[in-house]
Amino acid sequence: VEIRREGRVYWQRYERGKVVTPLSVRGETQRRGTKITFLPDESIFKSINFDFDILNQHFQELAFLNPNLSIEFADQRIGKNVVHKYQGGIVSFVKYLNRTKNVLHEPIYISGEKEDIKVEIAIQYNSGYSERILSFVNNINTKEGGFHVVGFKSALTRCLNLYTTQNNLLKKEKLSGEDVREGLTVIISLRMPNPQFEGQTKTKLGNSEVKGLVESMVNSELFSYLEENPTIAKAIVGKIIEAARAREAARRAKELVRRKGVLGDSSLPGKLADCQEKDPAKSELFLVEGESAGGSAKQGRDRRFQAILPLRGKILNVEKTRIDKILNSQEIRTLISALGTGIGEDFDINKLRYHKIILMTDADVDGLHIRTLLLTFFYRRMQEIIQKGHLYIALPPLFRLARGKKEEFYVEDENSLQRFLIEQASKNIIVTDQKKSLKLEKQALKSYLTNAFIYHSFMAELVKQGYPEFLIESLILFGIKEKTLLGDEIAVSKLKEFLVEKGIKERKIYKDQETGFYTLEVSVNGHLSLVDSKLINSFDYQKCFSLKKKLHLNATPPYFFYKNGQEIKVEKENLLWMTILEEVKKGYVIQRYKGLGEMNPEQLWETTMNPQKRVLLQVTIQNAAMADELFSILMGEAVEPRREFIQTHALEASRLDI
Repeated sequence: VEIRREGRVYWQRYERGKVVTPLSVRGETQRRGTKITFLPDESIFKSINFDFDILNQHFQELAFLNPNLSIEFADQRIGKNVVHKYQGGIVSFVKYLNRTKNVLHEPIYISGEKEDIKVEIAIQYNSGYSERILSFVNNINTKEGGFHVVGFKSALTRCLNLYTTQNNLLKKEKLSGEDVREGLTVIISLRMPNPQFEGQTKTKLGNSEVKGLVESMVNSELFSYLEENPTIAKAIVGKIIEAARAREAARRAKELVRRKGVLGDSSLPGKLADCQEKDPAKSELFLVEGESAGGSAKQGRDRRFQAILPLRGKILNVEKTRIDKILNSQEIRTLISALGTGIGEDFDINKLRYHKIILMTDADVDGLHIRTLLLTFFYRRMQEIIQKGHLYIALPPLFRLARGKKEEFYVEDENSLQRFLIEQASKNIIVTDQKKSLKLEKQALKSYLTNAFIYHSFMAELVKQGYPEFLIESLILFGIKEKTLLGDEIAVSKLKEFLVEKGIKERKIYKDQETGFYTLEVSVNGHLSLVDSKLINSFDYQKCFSLKKKLHLNATPPYFFYKNGQEIKVEKENLLWMTILEEVKKGYVIQRYKGLGEMNPEQLWETTMNPQKRVLLQVTIQNAAMADELFSILMGEAVEPRREFIQTHALEASRLDI
């Protein structure tokens, strides 16, 4: 525990609730607050597999719901550190959710209290076509809604209908609840005694008395706001009238395609190769990119329970499109028809014809784009399919390895390829050194090669973050494992001398008065880097430090190993692992697949469609706010957030197809 108060930083350590160190003063500060760093204990927790995204979402929600509360969340397993603090409360929450969208107005804030029930509501419309309602009771996320949400929806529809009617803004249109919620983002927060929670996950508010309270408050406050702010009212009304017209156009489009037999319950698209099984729970539908791969999939499938629907080209981006335009898309109409659920107001999950919907696209840029367009469609227009666990992504192999005419192997990605090569090396290679004191083979060789591969993977992450490899290796060689060493002036002085001897120039050293830790600013070949507690405490550095010891062979170079009777010599220890894997790789013909069409039907079945051997990713929504934001950034109208996203994550990109 670190406590900042009365100008000082206090520190104390506990284990299983008991004090193990005296309270000590670590530094001086002008701030106030408490920081708790913990490791989960298996003897106390039923499960210690904490999910960063779930915890982070909860902490962020708490910070929004409690203005000026600051929450710093550090996950040392993956080296992530975030701070949440928002002064504007739920108004800031709405702005945050809409920050990647084109908004129509500033948030509308409604609050009131009656009978010990405090209500806060923040409303903001954007130019998009999906609604987003988040509701909370006593800081608990009521994901299933409840009477507070019912009251809000009812009041919103009534209030906007009343406003448009009194101001003669409607012609022939009739506004529905769906119309007035198009493009709506709203946060509803209640604080009340004795809340009653219902539903499967106990996240639905069952107190019926809040319905009338929320309804009357929204009716009164929102109507007054619209009358006092006619410009904002005009923007909102214009938006919902457009939605009503689009809904009517969509209804006519549905009627038209129903008459043509496209969306009827009994009709199926001609491109669909259906399966024999009629039980949805036992049936699978593969959505396949392209006619070529679709043909191979149709030939390779098990027609008893696997259906194939080839998709031609890239489907419509529904993030930018209303339902009436969506229904004009032939590919989407075909997809809706194959699924059997209908869409929009007609959507019925109980009519889903397949309980496994599997996206099967190429591993190239176009294939990933098509997959993203399909994910956008399901997330925005058929989200319940994802929530019920029916949507999957197929993982076709990226590599085929052949040796001779009979041996054939498939691996799904670069990491799997390395693991395969390591496995083969451990079966056939023995490593020795100049004095023959070393004999590295079988499991020992496998462990060495695996550790070397993992070490260089973590090193690559540090290099991506801007740290030169030579600097990291020098720090490890010096032996700096704990950040506490950076609090020792003598140790820091020795570290500086050591780095200078290695040719690393020291630019500046300074001390953080709060933490008591020193930071070294150094230069490696003109590249500036900071050696600080953040680096030493990072997950990637800690992994590199622990693995480096396991890679030291305690032998005399050069090293030798034999392959097909030929002796291969390696001069340096750090080149040994890579040389071994390169030599093993030479024994195989390696084919990298770019498209599903490159596989014949038998290969497609064996690697991607056979339930006994395939690998599927189930699509889930763990953090709804993050998912909503990501789809808006990548697929929405606003260009600037997308540019910022690409610039921020550019170094993380892999499999670039240039």
